[in-house]
Amino acid sequence: YANGGAETVVAEAIAGQRDKVFLVSKVLPSNASFRGTIAACEHSLGRLKTDVIDLYLLHWRSSTPVAETVRAFRQLQADGKIRHWGVSNFDVDDMEDVVDVDAACAVNQVQYNLNDRGIEFDLLPWQQKRSMPLMAYCPLGGGDLVNHPAIVPVARKHGVTPPAIALAFLLSRPGVQA
Repeated sequence: YANGGAETVVAEAIAGQRDKVFLVSKVLPSNASFRGTIAACEHSLGRLKTDVIDLYLLHWRSSTPVAETVRAFRQLQADGKIRHWGVSNFDVDDMEDVVDVDAACAVNQVQYNLNDRGIEFDLLPWQQKRSMPLMAYCPLGGGDLVNHPAIVPVARKHGVTPPAIALAFLLSRPGVQA
């Protein structure tokens, strides 16, 4: 994320077309306190050259109580600086803590792809049961699935690319976004 450099690049990429994108950013665990979350969001808004972030995520669980971070998210929503909030890289126990504080968590973003399917045992069913979307990151396995020997023949059979097969797998799962 280059200490905010990625947000600067995103701002350049979406200049003049903010209304056409759904903008997601994250607060680092080291900034997860109430004041830290508010300040981090303000910095992100400045780098992104926008007045609102569509989805603001807590990047990892931190030593800060999740209730304090959620309180900051709610304040940012009330102030019109974020539309939705969620988390990233949370397991079932972490998610239980989140919904105990506030069930309005919009999403949990985790690594999920054809090579990394461990969440199918517990986290994915937990979220599906609660109709809480799961956002898959690294849907192409960091590039490993682009020419994977098990996917290439399936892609050929269907007249599509291997990445299309990898994405179709994820999108066929209820509640999963890629």
